[in-house]
Amino acid sequence: MQANELKARIAAGALDAYAHLYTDLAAQAKRYIAAIDAFCALYGNDRDIRLFSVPGRSEISGNHTDHNHGEVLAGAIDRDIIAVAAKNEDGVVRIKSEGYPEDTVAIEQAGDPKAFKPFSSCALLAGTCRGFLDRGYAIGGYDAYTTTEVLKGSGISSSAAFEVQCGNIMNYLYNDGKIANEELAKIAQYAENAYFGKPCGLMDQMACAVGGFLSIDFADPKNPVVTPVSFSLSDAGYKLCIVNTGGNHADLNEDYASVPAEMKAVAAALGQEVLRGLTESDIIANIPILRGTVGDRAILRALHFLRENARVEKQVDALRRGDFDTFLALVIASGNSSFKYLQNVFTVKNVTEQGLSLALAVTEGLLDGKGCAWRVHGGGFAGTIQAFVKAELAEDYRTVMDSIFGTGAVMMLSVRPVGATEIAL
Repeated sequence: MQANELKARIAAGALDAYAHLYTDLAAQAKRYIAAIDAFCALYGNDRDIRLFSVPGRSEISGNHTDHNHGEVLAGAIDRDIIAVAAKNEDGVVRIKSEGYPEDTVAIEQAGDPKAFKPFSSCALLAGTCRGFLDRGYAIGGYDAYTTTEVLKGSGISSSAAFEVQCGNIMNYLYNDGKIANEELAKIAQYAENAYFGKPCGLMDQMACAVGGFLSIDFADPKNPVVTPVSFSLSDAGYKLCIVNTGGNHADLNEDYASVPAEMKAVAAALGQEVLRGLTESDIIANIPILRGTVGDRAILRALHFLRENARVEKQVDALRRGDFDTFLALVIASGNSSFKYLQNVFTVKNVTEQGLSLALAVTEGLLDGKGCAWRVHGGGFAGTIQAFVKAELAEDYRTVMDSIFGTGAVMMLSVRPVGATEIAL
């Protein structure tokens, strides 16, 4: 559809069909029209353009379980990256993201990961092209402009949303949207692992691609079992609040890497590659030996994994039964386990900075006994916490937390029922 016609449809209210994705449709209409104008300024206003959306994600439960073949509960959120895109005939993929230089990849040159700078968006784009080619999917050049509400450093997986969007555009432009979103997630993970250079798991990409509440079982990490969980947070009368504490992420790679490494060290000492499949009795029976080989913290982290993995199943069951009180109690138990046993709420390299600990302490004081729940969010050590807050308490909560961590620190979210999609108007 030509730009002027598409903008006219949006102005006439065509975006109302996507009220299940957006609460403020007027603001989103302005956002889409601005993105169309930006695309036209870059790539011409006579193109046949289409619109695409991919949400960010929140880890609901399963803190540091996926890398040991565990289970997680995740949810897509109602903040997304949108794209305006059109096919081209020169076999080149170009993506201009708002605020960043244009990324350009010639498809015929996308076959060698070493040809692209590690930790760059060009590498992710090239890896996506290679992933499509390796799986036998149709592929071709396109030009795209993107703008995002899934902000970098906000703990809601900006990188995974971008990766999935690269494949989402290719899926609809050249494959009629027939590739399953689970496949797009796997291609995105491949791009991040093989081209970008980060050995990530699959939770982030799967949550962004599939949408809604998702139970993901990584017993076979190459073929995870993804099960939708039908539940509406909004209908239950709650807001999902992600609080960005503004912590310094510098020099935390060692902290993050120590978690899976120590868990796997316990597993190896007991003759396993990962902790999945071991029991708490296995750990406890061998603590006298493990203390001398892997250390106490590794044992605590292993116990966290086993209990957290079981907790995910209980939370999924509670949501399916509509027992939100039990779900909330298990959220708090998850957070306590992360704080005491996993120990990923602050880094021991800088004990004077404990933004997550502070945010959790203040949140507990504000919400304890009021039917709410809170926990560390994501990898930990710095960054964000998560709180499930009753809708009538949410604004007061935001006011206090913003006063401590800065205006805009609190993102007030809902779980989005749809993952990667075309916005077909």
